[in-house]
Amino acid sequence: MPSEAAAGVVEIWTDGGCKPNPGPGGWAAILRFAGVEKELSGAEAKTTNNRMELTAACAALETLKRPCRVVLHTDSEYVKNGITRWHTGWVRRNWRNAAGDPVANMDLWQRLLAAEKQHQVDWKWVRGHAGDPMNERADVLATRAREAAG
Repeated sequence: MPSEAAAGVVEIWTDGGCKPNPGPGGWAAILRFAGVEKELSGAEAKTTNNRMELTAACAALETLKRPCRVVLHTDSEYVKNGITRWHTGWVRRNWRNAAGDPVANMDLWQRLLAAEKQHQVDWKWVRGHAGDPMNERADVLATRAREAAG
């Protein structure tokens, strides 16, 4: 079986969080292609965990300079389910959720859909804080970004 790099796939790990939630937040992404890694991170003074998780995925996909095959690993079920299942209903209902209320974080969901559009993305959920080395590394980077900004 060929490696991801040999198959022309960019692997991405993302994480985001706040302490407390809501409160100061940080996000991070690690991109890997052909043995080369790039780390991204950032922070916001007043935000939520979900916004930071979404921002990490947006920033990672927006960093890619050409259309790519991507495997994006996230420990956020909110991000994974939103991008793979829920967004079609939201769009069909003019950005309203099943209860008829405006979709939370609509600005970031629209940004993520635009960033994803030019790529072929395979969204993978990984359990957070369960020993996945790249997920743990993304968590450390997001925490550092949050602490540095706070």
